[in-house]
Amino acid sequence: MLMRWKFFGICWGLATLMVPAWAEGTLFKVPIREGVTHTLFWEAAPKAKATVLLFPGGAGGFGKVEDGRATGGNFLVRSAPYFIAHGYNVAIFGRPSDMELGWTERTGAAHMTDIAKVLELVKRQSDLPVWVVGTSRGTVSATAMAVHVKEPVIAGLVLTSSIVRRSTPGAVPAQNLQAIELPVLVYHHARDGCKHCQASDTPAILQGLTRAPVKKLMVVDGGSNPVGDECAAQHWHGFIGMEQEAIGQITAWIQAPKP
Repeated sequence: MLMRWKFFGICWGLATLMVPAWAEGTLFKVPIREGVTHTLFWEAAPKAKATVLLFPGGAGGFGKVEDGRATGGNFLVRSAPYFIAHGYNVAIFGRPSDMELGWTERTGAAHMTDIAKVLELVKRQSDLPVWVVGTSRGTVSATAMAVHVKEPVIAGLVLTSSIVRRSTPGAVPAQNLQAIELPVLVYHHARDGCKHCQASDTPAILQGLTRAPVKKLMVVDGGSNPVGDECAAQHWHGFIGMEQEAIGQITAWIQAPKP
């Protein structure tokens, strides 16, 4: 099928807007640093109650945008329709044009600058509260954001399939968690087989969150038919087969955070 795009020369203060003719979602390229842009996928929910800013794992990104949808297979990307169904605007953090999002890059000063610029655009799309949700390697970025990016303000943090092995660069328990003064949900699969993400190590995150007003660890089980790499999105690490249930539990907690 021939993809027809509408190109708008509208300056939103931060980004050039590119919208498929029949789109439900919107692809932005956000100017972040001199000569560098960053991709962001945005989709508004009818009668939204809040916005989720999603940080996928791996090298980041959300795949191609086809028919107004992000097509990536990451847990958060493929679960975007469930966030929408629960009344949450979806913003998916993509990639910068000048570097890969490896391990060390995700806690660096350039990445924090990029995140702040992207968050500014998200806030322009909706003035509703923004909850940051990371998965796998995306939890490194999401945690570092909660530690270092104080403006614009975010409402809370959700970490799924967290990087918890302390020897891994950017591991969540090794970051300055005491600087986070937000509600935090740690959501993890009991059978996550990834060496960086063992469920038994997740309590260390809550131990470090000494100033979080509300914090909760949810270790869940469920899903079906895991395949491939234990650190990839189609395994327990990616909550395969239980996406709808997982997003239901996460959004219920966001709506009413409690220990």
